[in-house]
Amino acid sequence: MSKKLFVALFALLALLPAQLLSQQSGRAYEFLGLPVSARVTALGGYAIPNHDTDLDAALMYPSLLRPEVSTHLSLNFADYFGDINYGTVAFARNFERIGTFSASLQYIDYGVFTEADETGETYGQFGAGEYSFAVGWGRPLSERYAIGANLKTIYSSLYEYYSWGLAADVSVTYMNTESQLAAGLVARNIGRQVAHYRENNSENLPFDLVFGVSKKLLNAPLRFSIVAHNLNRFDLTYESIISLPGQEYWGAEPGQTASERMSDFTDNLMRHMVVGVEFLPSQNFAFRLGYNYRRRQEMKIDSRLSTVGFSWGFGVKISRFQLNYGRSNYHLAGAPNHISISTSINDLFNFAGNVPPQPEL
Repeated sequence: MSKKLFVALFALLALLPAQLLSQQSGRAYEFLGLPVSARVTALGGYAIPNHDTDLDAALMYPSLLRPEVSTHLSLNFADYFGDINYGTVAFARNFERIGTFSASLQYIDYGVFTEADETGETYGQFGAGEYSFAVGWGRPLSERYAIGANLKTIYSSLYEYYSWGLAADVSVTYMNTESQLAAGLVARNIGRQVAHYRENNSENLPFDLVFGVSKKLLNAPLRFSIVAHNLNRFDLTYESIISLPGQEYWGAEPGQTASERMSDFTDNLMRHMVVGVEFLPSQNFAFRLGYNYRRRQEMKIDSRLSTVGFSWGFGVKISRFQLNYGRSNYHLAGAPNHISISTSINDLFNFAGNVPPQPEL
């Protein structure tokens, strides 16, 4: 491991202790954890590090910002539940000897509400929404290693309550072109509220420590991926599990058998995992499947067979545009639809000079 990479990893890990110790209370700005693109939606809700020139993936792993994504523009829209919708807009530009920069806007619109009192008398309508503007930077350390960071300012307006905060993402990626293996580690939403919804009532940001790996088969049009998320907190269940001193297994409850204790441990472990597969028969088409175990465990109905937790989507390249669609089954009540469109501004307008290669699906 190079000295520069060691320094980068040390800086990343040095930022974590305060975040790891403060994640048990309420959290604000949860919209920051929503999938940023249709491809991410189709693969289970978490972006993966990959060899494609995918600007949307770089919104989660800023270390994926590299010269190949320069002048790329990405637009994303998701029709969420009810009247809620959200989306992102992103653009990237490379500067020699400095690195590749991105600017992105992420928003969620909760719709229009009618204000009423306990007697049913109405007083008009109001809206609610949250926004995040981010500036990203990425730079390679060597042929295979790269680092990057996002700086975000976040604003939230919920009826008469307002809040804003500052956050950062820090990531490092490894990419092996010969074996088509890519891996990335990112600490997301390191920061704090600056202005609170209520005075002296500070809330944590949705900090998330994520590790992702993808591998494309050399002799088959398939790419497999696995993402481990929320590595900063092992227990992702809603009910608190009692742990008594001297017990053989972590998180055991009084009276549990060894097999029950192991089952709880395995369930907790799997709640961190999201797996995906992409079928890539050509550079112009891709079909994707994903599975989010935690989502299924939290949202399924035991009495009904369903595809809750599964997601799917596809991508097509038409002329100079890349179109992607993703659909994720959150619940029997419905599944959001996600649409993305991206292009290279250089290629679109045939600017002179060196034109970066077209992004792959």
